[in-house]
Amino acid sequence: MTSAPIPAEVFAALARTRPAPRSTATLRAAIHARRMLLLKSLLVRTDRQRRLLDPAARRDFERAWALLAAAERTGPAAVREVLDYPTTGAWLTAALAAPQGAAFERHLAHLAGVAVAAAVRAGHPVTGTLAVPTGPLVLPGLGVLRCPSGRVRLDGGPDGARIADEGGHAEAVLHPAGRNRPGVPRRADGGTGWSELRTLPGGTVRLDDLDPYRTPPPGTAPGSLRAAGRPDCPWETWAGRWRRARELLAAVDARRAAETGAVLRAVVPLAAAGPGATPMGATLRSAPGAALIQLPDTARELAEALVHETHHTKLAALDELVPLCGPGGDAVHRVGWRPDPRPVPAVLQGAYAHLALTDLWWRVRTGAGADPAWRRRAGERFEAFREEVGQALSLLLESDELTQAGREFVRGMTRHHAGLGVTAQNVP
Repeated sequence: MTSAPIPAEVFAALARTRPAPRSTATLRAAIHARRMLLLKSLLVRTDRQRRLLDPAARRDFERAWALLAAAERTGPAAVREVLDYPTTGAWLTAALAAPQGAAFERHLAHLAGVAVAAAVRAGHPVTGTLAVPTGPLVLPGLGVLRCPSGRVRLDGGPDGARIADEGGHAEAVLHPAGRNRPGVPRRADGGTGWSELRTLPGGTVRLDDLDPYRTPPPGTAPGSLRAAGRPDCPWETWAGRWRRARELLAAVDARRAAETGAVLRAVVPLAAAGPGATPMGATLRSAPGAALIQLPDTARELAEALVHETHHTKLAALDELVPLCGPGGDAVHRVGWRPDPRPVPAVLQGAYAHLALTDLWWRVRTGAGADPAWRRRAGERFEAFREEVGQALSLLLESDELTQAGREFVRGMTRHHAGLGVTAQNVP
């Protein structure tokens, strides 16, 4: 049994990649704990370096912080939704890594949007003005209000808030969570103003094609994670393919379909791959719960991408509770699903996501709910990936870079892998 702060049965279920509401709740709690630690770290850094900050930047940060704290007292659950939204984590990580000076102060300014989004969702009264020196007021999980004047005027209470550019270029009326849909716009004359994030059908997952923190800045991450802008994100195509992907998952593994909607908070469209290129996906460790995906050609491929990225989020969140790999390892290894050598933590991430896919393909292959085209594809994929995952698991078990908990986790993965394709799957 693991000595980590996680129930043994949850740890074992996670190793098997099988969905369970208790596992999801445990991981969401881990994400929240990490988010609060980052937020406190930002406050501590700002306080320690207050004399180095521009007085206006320091004053604006303190006002935004006061609004966030007041909103939390009014509606803690609603504020938690904003703080735990994936791009909030990406912002906090970027802010804490920024050098002192103008770069750090630009990141600090983003707190205004976080605080306003929290106040709106909580139904906390908002009045007065806030500075928006970067131009747009970004409300994580809600949308973006363009503010050419650099200031936004707030006026509202429990039933909704009017948020307007002080120069009169744009405004929006937003409603608390659980009332009318957040982000119902009212435009001012001559302004385009407000852009609302759209919710994918059948749940609460947002198609986030607006937040500036949804992908890393160019040159800061390996590969090409270029965000697609709204003009390049056809809503009807995304919504239809998402709906069909969820239907396909539900037909073969209802619990896994439910898990993708519970673990994921956002889908971030990536710029389209070039002709003939395989669509790529990614999950940022700083933003668990966001699946960065190039729109696949079919709903079957999207369903598989959602399962893949859901498991990257699950493992990233688990690793915050229970370190699975020790520090300092520099060995790299070949795996079947990548052309480039991978360090042990990346091998573990890949093996975990591909074990979940292998499990899915076994259920598609042997179940009665899959359409014939997906069953044929699953049969081909299952055989190839079962072998590749098995090789990666053997490599991991031979590595001395796993912690004790990591070795226990990989053993659990190995036991599940050994049963796939051998006996009928009775695991729920």
